[in-house]
Amino acid sequence: MTDVFLAAQRFLLAEGRLLERRLFGTLYDGQPGDGVLDALRGYQNADGGFGHGLEPDKRCPASLPVDVEVAFQAMATAGTGDADMLRRACDFLGRTAARADAGGAVPLAFPVIESFPRAEHWSDWTYEPGVNPTAGLAALLYRLDFDHPWREAAAGYCWRAIETGALPDEVHALGEALAFLAHVPDRERAERHAPAVLERLTASPMYQAVPKPGEYGLTPLSVAGTADSPWRKAFADDQLAAHLDQLAAAQQPDGGWPVTWQPPSEASRLDWRGIVTLQALRTLTSYGRLTPVRAGT
Repeated sequence: MTDVFLAAQRFLLAEGRLLERRLFGTLYDGQPGDGVLDALRGYQNADGGFGHGLEPDKRCPASLPVDVEVAFQAMATAGTGDADMLRRACDFLGRTAARADAGGAVPLAFPVIESFPRAEHWSDWTYEPGVNPTAGLAALLYRLDFDHPWREAAAGYCWRAIETGALPDEVHALGEALAFLAHVPDRERAERHAPAVLERLTASPMYQAVPKPGEYGLTPLSVAGTADSPWRKAFADDQLAAHLDQLAAAQQPDGGWPVTWQPPSEASRLDWRGIVTLQALRTLTSYGRLTPVRAGT
C-alpha cells in the first residue's frame, strides 16, 4: 500500500494544481497551511469572491459562489483560514444574497459563465439560489469558526428548508444539507433532522448503495468521506468496506484517480483528477486503508 500512496503523490506532483500540491504538503508532509492560503490568493477577485476556474468545470474568471465554496473547502482541509480573505468572501456572498432576495440563499453561478468554456451540466439551473451551495458554504464557515452576518442569514435559510420539508430532491443539495447538519453548533436539532435528510438522499436514483464502477453518483463515502463523520454510523460497516474497496481499486496506472463526468477541457480534467486524487487519499487514510509515507522513506 506504500506504493499506492507514493504513486498518488507522484501524480499530484506531475499533474496536480499548485493548490492540491500545497494541500498534500500540509496534510502529509507537515508543511504549514499558509502555503494553501497563498495558492488561494491568486483566485480571489477584488470583489472578495473567488473565480478563475477554482471549481474546474467552468473556466470563468468572475467570482462565483461555487468557487467560494471550493476556497472554503481548501481552508477547512488545511485547518487554517485568513480572516481578511474570509471576511471579503462573506461580504461578496452577502451582497449576492441581497440581490437574489431569497432569504439568505445564493446560487452556484451566474449567466456570465456562458461566455467561457464550461461543462454541459453548467446551465441556467445553476443560477437559482438554493440549498446547494448555501448549506455547504454555511457548514464550512462553521468548520472554520468564522462568524459573519451572512452565515447567520444562510443558516436561517437552511433551517427553514430542512424543517419545513422544502428541501429539493436533488442529491447534491441533500448532500449539502447533510454537511450543514454535520457542523452546525445546535447538535440536538441537527441529529433530530438528519435521518429524514439521509433517507431522501439514499432514495435518490443518483445514490449508489452498492459500488457502480465508472458511473457518476453519490455514495456512502460522499456523505461520510472521513471516518470521523457524524454520519458514518448511518451506514453498515460492510457497505462502507465495499465502497472503500472500489475506491482503492479505481486508482489509475499513472497514480491518479479518474473523473466520471465530462469536464470542458483536458486542463479541467487534470485539475479535477488532482482534486479527486487528494480526496481519495484523505478518505483511504482516514479509514485506515492507507498509511501516509513521505517520498524517499
